[in-house]
Amino acid sequence: MAAVAISLIAIAPKSQAQTFVGGHIGFVLPLVTRVNGVTSNLSDNFSMGFPVGITVKGRGRMAFDMELVPSVQNDPRVVSLTVHPGLVWGIGHGFGVGGRAAFDINSSQLGFTPLLNKNWPIRTEGSFFKAYFMEAVLPVRFNRPVGGPIQIT
Repeated sequence: MAAVAISLIAIAPKSQAQTFVGGHIGFVLPLVTRVNGVTSNLSDNFSMGFPVGITVKGRGRMAFDMELVPSVQNDPRVVSLTVHPGLVWGIGHGFGVGGRAAFDINSSQLGFTPLLNKNWPIRTEGSFFKAYFMEAVLPVRFNRPVGGPIQIT
């Protein structure tokens, strides 16, 4: 009986990692913003975010991506945090498309963010950093004051 068990173990395929974990850090500058019918750009009201994310990818093209985005706005001075879980699909040649849900902490805002990104691998042997990437997003947020109607911002 033991010989059969040992032979079954000997012919079993070797296990391989099926999940890859990565991360990213960066900065985000909202170039154009439209709120309540008013359009502004970066020079009208400077704000900047600092996304920090972790990505879990299996064997296929889909990856789960979780971002935390602290941001600072100049006028009025506001510091906020957005929790941004989502899915990204690799479509080839370093491009990815996807979407994230958006939950603004300590705010009545929530929404979603469609995205398109492109990465460029770093080809240095043994480098801790594996790629540069750029991401274009179109954040859509819904705001509802307590007891008030829903507004699209």
